[in-house]
Amino acid sequence: MVDQELTWQGAVARGDRALFDAVARRHWPGADRVLPRLGRAANHGLLWAGAASALAVFGSARTRRGAVRGMASLALASATINTVGKWSVRRTRPLLEGVPTSRQLSRQPHTTSFPSGHSASAFAFAAGLALESPGWGAVALPVAASVAFSRVYTGVHYPTDVLAGAALGVAAGCTVRHVARRVERARAAPGDERPAADVPALPDGEGLTVIVNKGSGTAAEAGIDLLRSTLPKAEVVECEGQDVPAELAAAAARSAVLGVCGGDGTVNAAATAALRAGVPLAVFPGGTLNHFALDLGLVGAEDTCRAVAAGHAVKVGVGRFTPGPARAEPALDPDSGATPVPAPDSAGPAVPVPRAVGAREEFGYFLNNFSIGAYPELLGHRLHWGPRIGGGPAALLASWKVLRAQRPVRLKLAGRSRAVWLLFAGNGTYQGSGPTPRRRMSLGEGLLDVRLVFGGGRPGPRLLAAALAGPLTRSPVHTATRLRSLRISEIPAGTPLAYDGEYALAPTACVLDELPDALTVYRPR
Repeated sequence: MVDQELTWQGAVARGDRALFDAVARRHWPGADRVLPRLGRAANHGLLWAGAASALAVFGSARTRRGAVRGMASLALASATINTVGKWSVRRTRPLLEGVPTSRQLSRQPHTTSFPSGHSASAFAFAAGLALESPGWGAVALPVAASVAFSRVYTGVHYPTDVLAGAALGVAAGCTVRHVARRVERARAAPGDERPAADVPALPDGEGLTVIVNKGSGTAAEAGIDLLRSTLPKAEVVECEGQDVPAELAAAAARSAVLGVCGGDGTVNAAATAALRAGVPLAVFPGGTLNHFALDLGLVGAEDTCRAVAAGHAVKVGVGRFTPGPARAEPALDPDSGATPVPAPDSAGPAVPVPRAVGAREEFGYFLNNFSIGAYPELLGHRLHWGPRIGGGPAALLASWKVLRAQRPVRLKLAGRSRAVWLLFAGNGTYQGSGPTPRRRMSLGEGLLDVRLVFGGGRPGPRLLAAALAGPLTRSPVHTATRLRSLRISEIPAGTPLAYDGEYALAPTACVLDELPDALTVYRPR
């Protein structure tokens, strides 16, 4: 048995050396100049760190996430190589006989040969990037293969060293993706929303119409093929841009269940159509962030398909903003620091149908949050510059403009004049303190999470101080409270607002209120 094992190992070693020698004898025009330099550029992961930095600055949100996962995969592969790989198989480096001097590295590595660390890093980055952003992964893969081949071409590794390193790198990329999904699923823990009764179960999808916004961040890869195979009788309509609201309204009018695949802005438009038509909503997460879906407990299309087939749904609250004066005075004293929490009605109010006022609607809804101040200003600059210079540079430019030139907004809150850097109203209570809270434990509590950053000083220090205010509901720069409604008046003309990532101009006065249990949304038990 031992003799057979030694014979097998000898055969592999001989084949390895024969292939190494064949590469050494072969001449590729231009390779002597390109491949050694490419290998040196990849030393210590510098090539991949530079690529990740460029993707983070100039790429989309999904590309940035892919770059981060690529670097995390590279770090895992490098740690595995240096702590286990190099010391478990102590293989000597190849003899440089037959390798032209022009190809050889000026400084030969002193570590053991198996496996190739350059190959592991290259394929780890390419795999981590490709699993999140396939397009950029397809660009990175040939570069990674060239880096790996350069290690044989320059005589520092045997072919099996390179193959083992590449396999380890791909495994690292898959591991990081698996861990990220586990974390994402833990992030999407469902809350205690009230179960909805008398919701139709559609085992084959008949009666479901799903509107897919092709312009959303990840809609094309959001599980539409799984939807078509799991619910084969569902109608799937793909559209984008200005056609999305009309398609949503038409689908809600003719279907038993309205489905939507897109980001938070698209889901907001679908919720509005579902509220008008009085039909349940099925959300297939297809955006870049998917805040509403994650807070609801939905990670991917398989969750929604399972809920629709079984007829499992919950009631969630919806935030509403109504242009015009309030009929009743909401109870908010921005200086009080109190947290009034009235008991929500058990059945919830009837949901009014928005009426058109000329080209505008009387009501607007938000599933995540509504804001006035620094964030809408930043969003407006980013939307303006994004198509011209890319998402990353546009975000940096927008932040610079807001922090440099933004002025506080002076308005009236519950009849009292205040200057604010930011007014934030969340649909449900968010975890975390400061003006930028993180996630919600429940979408069914029927309250607005109202947070204010008071004016004065510069916006950067004020917003940072509010973010670091800790679990306090009151500080010199920040206050937080929970309400059923809030009246805002004397809003300066031209002031922007943002709701669920959408950008619009604010009316001169409006009322924010919460509609408990207003929307029925599918979610598995």
